[in-house]
Amino acid sequence: MKVTDLSPLECNAYYETYTNKVSKDITLIDGFIDAKNSVVDFFKSIPEHKLEYQYASDKWSIKEILQHIIDTERVFMYRCFRIARHDTKPLAGFEQDDFINPSNANKKTLDDLLEEYKTVRQSFIELLKSLNTTDLKFIGHASGNPLSARAAAFIILGHEIHHIDVIKDRYL
Repeated sequence: MKVTDLSPLECNAYYETYTNKVSKDITLIDGFIDAKNSVVDFFKSIPEHKLEYQYASDKWSIKEILQHIIDTERVFMYRCFRIARHDTKPLAGFEQDDFINPSNANKKTLDDLLEEYKTVRQSFIELLKSLNTTDLKFIGHASGNPLSARAAAFIILGHEIHHIDVIKDRYL
């Protein structure tokens, strides 16, 4: 299953910002496995003095961006799980900015954040391995819009690429 298999009816057009960043050649599970390693390597390559840097006072630090990637993956994994189980109840949205301050990301070590990332990612990989094509194609509703289980997963792959691009462009 590849990102090119997604139908425009499987998620809000807003998420194309993320799904368009996913390689057209990689399968969903391989993408999750490969990205797990490349994301960890990327964050390990950042100099320690940059980890709490913000390019503007109202922007997140690099540690906070990593925490946001982790938090968003948790939310979308839950969405993927509920939808893949054919749950038709609408799922609420979440306000990403409300999650950052209570996370205390800047008080965590990079190693702690990366361990959290790897654990959440491995859990999502195991979930994806347990789902069949019918379940992954099932469409539920999240944030007031249609969302398939597989679209939720592909969005996560593109979401972390997006944030790594922002870090490269504005932080390093």
